[in-house]
Amino acid sequence: MSIVKSRSWLRIALAVAATGLAVSACGTVKLGAAAIAGNNRISSTSLTTQVANLNSAYTTDEAKGVKPQRAVAQETQQVLTWLILFHVYDQIAANNDIHVSSAQAQRQLDQLSTQASSSKVTLAEYVSAGGALPPDLVPQLGQYLAILSALEYRIDGGKAPTTSAQQAKVQSALTHDQCRASKDLGVTVNPQFGVWDYRSYSVVTAPPTLAAAPSPAPSATPALTKPPC
Repeated sequence: MSIVKSRSWLRIALAVAATGLAVSACGTVKLGAAAIAGNNRISSTSLTTQVANLNSAYTTDEAKGVKPQRAVAQETQQVLTWLILFHVYDQIAANNDIHVSSAQAQRQLDQLSTQASSSKVTLAEYVSAGGALPPDLVPQLGQYLAILSALEYRIDGGKAPTTSAQQAKVQSALTHDQCRASKDLGVTVNPQFGVWDYRSYSVVTAPPTLAAAPSPAPSATPALTKPPC
């Protein structure tokens, strides 16, 4: 069984899709940390645990005929991306004076549960197979979606974006907000796991540092500078 992409997953894709450069993985990453985002330390142990949770969910999903929709063998980077994005969106909320309640977060999860049911899967199956998100992180996803929803409404004058022009306006504003928040936090990824890429707002494989092999095209390689926002 495959999962049909819903508007919510399209919104998540919109939130993490952008153009730009990439921040370097250089700098000090504290011992045992997979990444640092402001005062938030994402430990390598926590990352390993959540990757194991995702792989366990994949095993359960596949036993029920639910196939993962994200690229395989990239679970570590995918999970670390989520862990960083949750902090980035908390910073976006702080920068924009957005405050969301637990009830607002739960409403987002209720909507996602309804969409999961329409695809004949559980919410846990929906977020793991559809979004490479460990089910343990569903509460953080609710918070993330509530912040995103509040930001969308604020960007477009209190209305949800429905037209292509409105979506483009939202995407441009989100790109700016994600860039600003990432820079405010000084997101730094342990080189063992990659770098924080401003094109996709995700953790990607670090570019090779040796000149032995031909360099990939600039569009395929994260630059090692922070972009202007």
